[in-house]
Amino acid sequence: MVTYASANPNQKRTPGIIPLHGEEGFEGMRKAGALAAQALDLMYEHAKPGVTTAALDRLAFEFAKDNNAVPATLNYRGYRHSICTSINHVVCHGIPNEKPLKEGDIVNIDITLIVDGWHGDTSRMYPIGAISRKAERLIEVTYESLARALEVAKPGNTTGDIGAAIQSYAEAERTSVVRDFVGHGLGRLFHDEPNILHFGTPGSGPELKPGMIFTIEPMLNLGRQHVKVLADGWTAVTRDRTLSAQCEHSIGITEHGCEIFTQSAKGLFNPLEASR
Repeated sequence: MVTYASANPNQKRTPGIIPLHGEEGFEGMRKAGALAAQALDLMYEHAKPGVTTAALDRLAFEFAKDNNAVPATLNYRGYRHSICTSINHVVCHGIPNEKPLKEGDIVNIDITLIVDGWHGDTSRMYPIGAISRKAERLIEVTYESLARALEVAKPGNTTGDIGAAIQSYAEAERTSVVRDFVGHGLGRLFHDEPNILHFGTPGSGPELKPGMIFTIEPMLNLGRQHVKVLADGWTAVTRDRTLSAQCEHSIGITEHGCEIFTQSAKGLFNPLEASR
């Protein structure tokens, strides 16, 4: 059973209570989301063979500093970086390091920037040079699954409708949906109610109402859905070592649909398409 309440600036996450934001929240999220999207646009110019993910992390930190923003992951629960960089079979929460990216890699770059207290959270897939057709296909299916989720993200539908839209398409395309990680509410909090599962049954879960703000961030694997977290406590990988892909938007439910806060102003949300 869930309840809905007007968002409170000082409110902590309360299980079962979904905050509803007004125009102040939407305006705050527009600014934070736009800046996060701009940061990932910048990554498009630099995510190339021979570049290290540590260099990309430093670039993200400098971009945030130059724009009076704070990377939400920096020092979050002991995490020491401004972005997550998940390469090939890494599902999410990959840690930047000094190993160069190589031709044929695929990498998800995930960033959350805090602007005036609001969190803009987004991620994209970057092909590193020429990639295999199976990697291209996985990225294409992942992006299309998000597009289908956004189509049903509107008042009167439910969180289960979002998950079902992703799962039905992804599994029909012979990919699997990761169950271990989900989308989440956000705003002034990095992680808030509700959880957004990327699988589910139509009509199940909380009803979508105007004012809800959350992420949708499907993670799809070429192989089985199962993942494991490595000894570093962060890096999640596919158990069968098959490729994984993810993309993510922060959105708000409006009276008639949803507003995407993290869309690329340069049309680079899907770098695979932009590079063709």
